[in-house]
Amino acid sequence: MSIAIVTGSAGLIGSETARFLHEQGMHVVGIDNNMREFFFGKDASTVWNTDLLKKSLRNFTHFATDIRDRDSVEKIFRDRGDAISLIVHTAAQPSHDWAARDPFLDFTINANGTLVLLEAARKHCPDAVFIFTSTNKVYGDRPNDLPLVELTARWEIESSHPYCSHGIDEQMSIDQTKHSLFGASKLAADILVQEYGRYFDFRTGVFRGGCLTGPAHSGTELHGFLAYLVKCAVQGKTYTIYGYKGKQVRDNIHSRDLVDAFWRFFRNPKPGAIYNMGGSRHSNCSVLEAITIIEDLCGKPLQFELSEQARQGDHIWWISDVRKFQRDYPEWAYEYDLLRILKEMVEAMQEKVAGPAA
Repeated sequence: MSIAIVTGSAGLIGSETARFLHEQGMHVVGIDNNMREFFFGKDASTVWNTDLLKKSLRNFTHFATDIRDRDSVEKIFRDRGDAISLIVHTAAQPSHDWAARDPFLDFTINANGTLVLLEAARKHCPDAVFIFTSTNKVYGDRPNDLPLVELTARWEIESSHPYCSHGIDEQMSIDQTKHSLFGASKLAADILVQEYGRYFDFRTGVFRGGCLTGPAHSGTELHGFLAYLVKCAVQGKTYTIYGYKGKQVRDNIHSRDLVDAFWRFFRNPKPGAIYNMGGSRHSNCSVLEAITIIEDLCGKPLQFELSEQARQGDHIWWISDVRKFQRDYPEWAYEYDLLRILKEMVEAMQEKVAGPAA
């Protein structure tokens, strides 16, 4: 049986990947040490998701291993060797604020941890495909230099600009821009993965994600925009919007659609390829627009407050141009639009809050 290694296996993308690959008949080895709880507190713990994977997936093996631990990671790879056909690396320190608070922790997880995995894979399963979940933050705040127009509930790009129709493509510069330390550590990992593909002819692929979301996301104030927004709405908590009057725009892609893209790449890899991957013009919204939809789905108002202080390096407007991936993999298509994404997330959160049926 072919083996897939998934790092961050209890997180949003990792758990979706584990389930998807298991459905395809692969044995899934999950690596996840629940650092999300360390970063964001007990409410962000992913232990529940690991337990669910163990119970629901017959061919799933879990390791609570830190990806920075070279000896432990290498043993996982060495014990399985050429049976490993796919590595999907989703584990990360994901917060701008945490990166500034502890730069060493951020960089060693995001950059060094990626290097540990790349070397273990190159050494023990050189024919495997290595997929890295990167981020649009590798472009820093360069998108904020675009000619943006303030509308009633969102920022938009001028209609004459080339990015207007389809969004931002992979040609945007990554230089001379403020990335945040998180963006810098992810960029280091991003380039490493590209280089292993080009220098070693290792079958790597980089997916620079927009807003990755879905009901399995353990959203917190510092990470997981839509998930935390839904959580506040259902639980009656006050949501704080940081900067830009709540008109900042994100494109939102369901984790299932992203993982389906991973699968297409795995079956026909292009070493060193990079792709911007998000909801594109198909699925995007401002924070204010998301609040309106969520209030309608919940049937009650959401309490929120505006802070004038935006997070450093944060984007005012981001929409991914996914046409490069669609040209390479024309059979891939979205299954989820914004309304379906939010409806599923609201229903899942309501069910979670209600608890087990009596």
